[in-house]
Amino acid sequence: MDLHSLAWWPVLTLLVIAAIVDIRSRRIPNWLVLPFLAAGVVATTASHGLTGLRQSLSGIALAVAVTGVLCWLRGMGMGDLKLCAAVGAWIGPAQLGTALVATGIAGGLLALIWAACHGSLNESLDGSGDLVRGFWTRGVRPHPSLVLENPAARTMPYAPAIAIGTIFSFLAT
Repeated sequence: MDLHSLAWWPVLTLLVIAAIVDIRSRRIPNWLVLPFLAAGVVATTASHGLTGLRQSLSGIALAVAVTGVLCWLRGMGMGDLKLCAAVGAWIGPAQLGTALVATGIAGGLLALIWAACHGSLNESLDGSGDLVRGFWTRGVRPHPSLVLENPAARTMPYAPAIAIGTIFSFLAT
């Protein structure tokens, strides 16, 4: 059994639960993702030995490297990072790379829909432009106001985008 088929049902179950919880509470709790992350390492190691362990740890490392930057910039929460790391523990770095690219695309589309539904599309597009321009002028640092801690910042639950991107990665491979 390859990593792909081993991971489908557990990962799908996690993603559905995480998306529902994130939409309802705007949080992805540790009790959901941390045991799942550990189970991914154990399951892949048990089924594939050291190769599985290497794949699992590499998937976690890729998730932390990519989403860690977004967390450091305060544009993504730590729950999203831990969810991606848990998924990476199950699917490994190659499939996770596909999942992260698809997640970024899904996240952008969902953000546009979210902003349009909440009457803030122009404000969101202006903020995105300001964010990108700011990287050129002040460097890659958190934006002074477009951060999760700012109560005036418009945010959206990101677990649905992670779910869409990850499901796409299963269908694409």
